[in-house]
Amino acid sequence: MNELALRKRTLAGEKLVGTFVNTGSSMSVEIAGNVGLDWCLVDMEHGVGSWESLMHQLGTLNGSRTAPLVRLPGLDVVYFKKALDFGAHGVMVPSLNTAEEARQAVSFCRYPPFGTRGVSGMTRCARFGKKLDERLESAHENTLIIAQIETKSGLENVDAIAAVDGIDLLFVGPMDLSVSLGIARQLEHPDYKAACSRVVDAARRHGKASGALVIDGKKLAGCFDEGFTFVGVSSDGSMIAAGMNAVLQDK
Repeated sequence: MNELALRKRTLAGEKLVGTFVNTGSSMSVEIAGNVGLDWCLVDMEHGVGSWESLMHQLGTLNGSRTAPLVRLPGLDVVYFKKALDFGAHGVMVPSLNTAEEARQAVSFCRYPPFGTRGVSGMTRCARFGKKLDERLESAHENTLIIAQIETKSGLENVDAIAAVDGIDLLFVGPMDLSVSLGIARQLEHPDYKAACSRVVDAARRHGKASGALVIDGKKLAGCFDEGFTFVGVSSDGSMIAAGMNAVLQDK
């Protein structure tokens, strides 16, 4: 059912590039789809959009080659239901710190007998009833589950988190992780680099992928060299701010 096959491509180790959208703008998401990014993630943790605006944002990617993802506000079953029912091809769960939390996240994403996700036919993900049987059969194979590693606890337990069946991708949260390590925003610091290597190595050991966020496209090659394969480049809000600041640079 999922023609974009983002989960399969991720686990196969393809180099996939996307961006975050935190402004609540459907236009930003639509632009990402027109550009042809591999994925576009709507940020419901730090972003300003509502659940209603999320429904419209995800809809703009219908028919594009860009897979819609959602970063959830936290580990709450209601958030998982909404994002996945609205048509997200996967979710990013912030600050996953233990294997037990990871198992919960997987369960919330999967219909019985694979998990505990609630079932409704009148959802976008089930094509409003037309594809419910197909969705029940294949959703667990087509839903990308991303664990964000962004605390000392998450880093200490990263191997156990990576070992959880159903966790597909470990994604470094650079700001939170650097703050948690006591080296806020020092992304070239040896301790931060060592933490990133630890995440990449854990993912590889368990046949999973790893990802990270970079400031701009110039950092992509370096990020891939470090072993990450799923890379987010900035956010729509940051890109807009950078463009506006550039207007005054030569004033």
